Amino acid sequence: MNSPEHEHQHEPVEQRLKQRTRELWRKAAQHLDASTAARLRAARREALQSSTAPHRQAVRWLIPTGALAAMALAVMMVWQPLPHAPAPPVNQAAGTAPQDADNELPPDAEQVDPGLYQNLDFYAWLAANDRQPTSR
Repeated sequence: MNSPEHEHQHEPVEQRLKQRTRELWRKAAQHLDASTAARLRAARREALQSSTAPHRQAVRWLIPTGALAAMALAVMMVWQPLPHAPAPPVNQAAGTAPQDADNELPPDAEQVDPGLYQNLDFYAWLAANDRQPTSR
């Protein structure tokens, strides 16, 4: 039914039909009356104008939109909130303590009492037992 020979037989018929249709269309287009030709030209102009109208409207809005965006950016750059000052310490005694109290590094040898280095084993034992929870 749809063998290749059968398809090849229909190709010349289809080609002739397409060619004949084109010829008839061209003849009909050449012999249009004036009113039909005018209506076709008007419809063509209207279709072409409507396709370019959205583009023109978009171009009209680009400049004001860009200017508004630039102004908004400039306002945001100039009108930034001032940084807040840090809150004063609640405990004034803690404020007088040295700033390095929270430092986890051991103090320098020149700044520490040499008597602290005499019992390093005790301090190691204290640190090890301080990590374990008490069972009282």
